[in-house]
Amino acid sequence: MANLLDQMIEQISREKHIEPEIIVSAIEDAMVVAARKFYRTEEDLRAKFNPETGQIDVYSVRAVVEEVADALKEITLAEARKSNPLIEVGGELLIIKPTQVLGRIAAQTAKQVIMQKVREAERDTIFNEYNGRVGELVNCIVKRFEGPDVIVDLGRTEARLPKREQSRLETYNLGDRLRAVIRVVDRAAKGPQVIVSRGDPALVQRLFEMEVPEIYDGTVQIRAVAREAGERTKIAVQSRDKDVDPVGACVGMKGMRVQSIIRELRGEKIDIIPYSEDTLTFAQKSLSPAKVTRVQIIDPETRHLEIIVEDTQLSLAIGKKGQNVRLASRLIGWNVDIKSEEEKRQEIEAQMAALTAPGTALAELKGIGPKTIEKIEAHGVSSIEKLADMTPEQLMEIPGIGEKMVEKIMLSVAAHFQSLESQQAAAESEPPSEPATAEVAASEVAGIAAGEAASTAGEASSVDQTPAAEPAGEAAAAEASTEEVSEKKDVQEEP
Repeated sequence: MANLLDQMIEQISREKHIEPEIIVSAIEDAMVVAARKFYRTEEDLRAKFNPETGQIDVYSVRAVVEEVADALKEITLAEARKSNPLIEVGGELLIIKPTQVLGRIAAQTAKQVIMQKVREAERDTIFNEYNGRVGELVNCIVKRFEGPDVIVDLGRTEARLPKREQSRLETYNLGDRLRAVIRVVDRAAKGPQVIVSRGDPALVQRLFEMEVPEIYDGTVQIRAVAREAGERTKIAVQSRDKDVDPVGACVGMKGMRVQSIIRELRGEKIDIIPYSEDTLTFAQKSLSPAKVTRVQIIDPETRHLEIIVEDTQLSLAIGKKGQNVRLASRLIGWNVDIKSEEEKRQEIEAQMAALTAPGTALAELKGIGPKTIEKIEAHGVSSIEKLADMTPEQLMEIPGIGEKMVEKIMLSVAAHFQSLESQQAAAESEPPSEPATAEVAASEVAGIAAGEAASTAGEASSVDQTPAAEPAGEAAAAEASTEEVSEKKDVQEEP
């Protein structure tokens, strides 16, 4: 019996990679639970494994006291010395409980407790082993599928490959051998605790460390990796030895090294970029394969860059659905705005036009006195448009302008632009007037000419005294009606 129990404990210890002491402790706890359930007592029970007999003995533990307050947990010195003459006050007396009478239900309870304890110990062992291996490259085999997730076998334990950590280009079958990186170890997970990934940038980094000896020994360093799994990866490398080309070392002779990694990633494209401490140079290289004209920093605090490329290189620099510029932004750690030469030229022209535009004079602003306008103009603001761009805090900085005046100015500016909008809306709502046809215009001109010829003879003597009628232009004749033409004729015939 002793040898059989010892063998079972040793076998479970080897299979589950658990210390034998933990299994023995689990068995002892299970026996205490079973005995308490069978005897239905509140006594303080304790179990102990006897390696000589191979049995688990259960004891009722009672404290030796002068006066008993709880008969289930305490015993007097006189009663205790009947069992152990050498015991003293403050000691513990162990009273053995028979375990042969526990029965099937108690045994089933003990079995459940043992399995639970062993399972918890196994999970703790797995967590302690793999928690320090996060980011490490491991080989695994596809074991089964749970919905969109893939369960893989790591040898010691199972791991989960979630849908979000899978590559878009990959499909998996039972028995497939994969390389993945340990993403995280979750102690509270119900299923496998280890989460592995095929889409993490660390996978590409670990594959390069395996394939490129210069990276493994530290001669070439990987400074940054940006990846969209299944599509494209950008990796920045730097050499610590001036005689070693970092890009050439990663590519290998005839591209053998990088091609091996591409095959492992199922055809994913890889851009290898030389790292530079200069942000502008690094940003220019990061947009490879596109050629960059120039790079300038817009705001160093918010890490904002503007990159200008030739018109023919714009689509290549942006990439499919913005992929190239998005990866470049992640690689360098800056926000990137990319523009073509033509777009930049138009932007500069628009800015120059805005600077040279005269704008609306401040005198057109209603409700603001001339003295206030002089103060605003003395501050360098010469138009209503510039005044509208100012914040209340900026207006308060102008000498002689307080909070009430700032509020008055803001209301006046808002009223001005509202008036412009209403005028524009009214102009757009008016129906356009119908233009006179060429025939009507011609007939009107002919009528006017005939009237002038008829009145010339009778008015020849009074030409110097009576002012001549204003000749009608072609535009006026085209817009005048037939009745207006006749009225002009009557006016010209009057003496």
